[in-house]
Amino acid sequence: MAAIVNDIGAIEAKADFARLLDRVEGGEEFTISRSGHPVARLVPAMVRRSPNDRREAIEKMRQLAARHKLNGISIRELIEEGRK
Repeated sequence: MAAIVNDIGAIEAKADFARLLDRVEGGEEFTISRSGHPVARLVPAMVRRSPNDRREAIEKMRQLAARHKLNGISIRELIEEGRK
């Protein structure tokens, strides 16, 4: 689900902070501006995922790994090569 992003002035954000937190908890995001210039973002602290969402993500990672082979090179060798 894509987040809904709203622009809000700093004075309005200060006056309605509790209401904004309720809306952020519902998935909305806010860009807070001062004098018309964006200065901060108010976003959910953590996205809650269902067990099904996690299973789907794991399956996508497995499919990605199956499509991309290392041709006999170990992860450790790649890490060491990157350190040179």
